[in-house]
Amino acid sequence: MDKVAQRWRSPHLGQEVLAVRWGHAGTPLLLYPTAGGDAEEGERFKMIHVLKPAIEAGRIRVYACDSVAGRTWSDGESSPAVRARTQNRFDDYIAKELVPAIRKDCGDPGIEVVAAGASIGAFNALASICRHPDLFRLAICMSGTYNFDRWMDGQHPVDYHHCSPLHFLPTLPEGDQLTKLRKRFVLLASGEGDYEAPWECWWVERVLGPKGIPNRVDLWGKDYRHDWTTWRAMLPKYVDEFLP
Repeated sequence: MDKVAQRWRSPHLGQEVLAVRWGHAGTPLLLYPTAGGDAEEGERFKMIHVLKPAIEAGRIRVYACDSVAGRTWSDGESSPAVRARTQNRFDDYIAKELVPAIRKDCGDPGIEVVAAGASIGAFNALASICRHPDLFRLAICMSGTYNFDRWMDGQHPVDYHHCSPLHFLPTLPEGDQLTKLRKRFVLLASGEGDYEAPWECWWVERVLGPKGIPNRVDLWGKDYRHDWTTWRAMLPKYVDEFLP
């Protein structure tokens, strides 16, 4: 299985970043890491292994990046303003650096990317498609944490409003962004076992639904906890469903 890693200094993040690709052909799937993860987290936790059949068949190429914003949200030290600002800079890095690099690697300047991730990675997958429906066509969100109010200490700066789909979508006006979003799809999956928060999926659904954005909530039951064993079961299933 082909693996290519590339490092560069991101002008939007002001630091060196790592991006990795597994595979040689197929739909590009951007796999966001969890809060403290890096671009190779999915390989260490055997996610790339369970996706190997789809990768080797040329159905998907899996790309991954470092969890720059996720680390800031979970570091216990950064101020709410810094957390929200870093999330927006991370979004700029994704939209203006990583996706163009993915498209160049695929040899297609217009190819649409599938976003996927678990925990905070699910938030990033959701934010990517909601903020950039011109770049992403599908979001596979697993065991997501979507409401970051818990880390904002009661503050609501402009940066936070713009980075959080739960907050900016309800007031998103009619226009090109919303029109494109209505042609996309968001999958919200969650276990119901230890450390899962399936109600957060419904919070998102209650924002997407009234705006006419196609979505589906999948609850996997109490045997599935907030852990890689759950996500390794989920993602190959959804790849087979949406990217046959």
